[in-house]
Amino acid sequence: MKGTGKNKKIVVGMSGGVDSSIALVLLKEQGWDPIGVSLKYAVWKDKDNLIKENVCCNVESFNIAKTICNKLNVPYYIVDVSKDFENGVIEYFKKELKENRTPNPCIICNRHLKFKSLFKWANDNGIDYVATGHYAKTEKNQETGEYQLLKSKDLEKDQTYSLCFLKQEWLKNIILPLGDYLKKDVYEIAKKQGFDIFLKKKESQDFCFIANKAMSSFLEKEIGVKPGEIKNMEGKVIGEHKGLHFYTIGQRKGINLSGGPYWVIEKDLKSNALIVSLDSKDDNLSKKDILLSNFNFVSGEVKLPINVEAKIRYNQSLGKAILKELKGKIILSFDKPQRAVSSGQFAVCYIGDICIGGGDIIK
Repeated sequence: MKGTGKNKKIVVGMSGGVDSSIALVLLKEQGWDPIGVSLKYAVWKDKDNLIKENVCCNVESFNIAKTICNKLNVPYYIVDVSKDFENGVIEYFKKELKENRTPNPCIICNRHLKFKSLFKWANDNGIDYVATGHYAKTEKNQETGEYQLLKSKDLEKDQTYSLCFLKQEWLKNIILPLGDYLKKDVYEIAKKQGFDIFLKKKESQDFCFIANKAMSSFLEKEIGVKPGEIKNMEGKVIGEHKGLHFYTIGQRKGINLSGGPYWVIEKDLKSNALIVSLDSKDDNLSKKDILLSNFNFVSGEVKLPINVEAKIRYNQSLGKAILKELKGKIILSFDKPQRAVSSGQFAVCYIGDICIGGGDIIK
């Protein structure tokens, strides 16, 4: 059984948080021989950025991870991948914004940096398995022999959405110890282990490489100011914007127009106009059919068309839909219109508890 250690070596991605720390505890109890590895990421280097170290891997988190590993008699290493993070995640973030899309750096990071880096370190050291503190499960499909990505027991904390772009070939060697636990159970284990620091530590709501308060400055300095007209649904000019990349579909805050609140309905790229409405339930804000690209079948190839449940953002409820192929393109058609569909975000599909994969929203 994949979930039984039998004294096998395994690399555990350590963030210095409660989840990865308890994942380490559980792996030890299951008989694995874990090695803790923290990845050092970069930040946006600017005086306006309140985050001077990456939230996921600052000196404090490294010290916590090292303390946990020492207490459990586990080797611990720090691997500097800051240059790869700059090139693979921050540059991706900039590129998407320049194209007036709404990026999702976590999905890209998991695929192209985090798991890739952990597996590289593991392979360089003769180790086959990698573990993290994500809330999800993996399971072998006995009929196909492929591994599947499944929802965790804690549906509120389930992280399959952000893992949808992992490689199928990785799943057989990924161990996710928290898949059968609720978050409250994880905190209870931390308390019993004497890891009191996690009972007081708050989880950051910022991007890991830039503070939310610095986002406007980031957009201005890295992408630039590209003024244009703000128009209402009748086409009347009612204001001016600094650049379409400062906004996302469905946004309410930051439009700064009197007589509001207004909601962003559309970004007209040809005329560089921002289209807004006073009606938060404007029909133009919701779409049923979504064009996807780069669809990743994380749990193995699926024959299309197929009925699925899907969502277009992490914290959204699932909606019934059909995933189909039309003239070589992947289309996701929802039964009911979905609010604020934004290009650059990811639509992720499920069949029951199985995450079959996700794709990049084009339009």
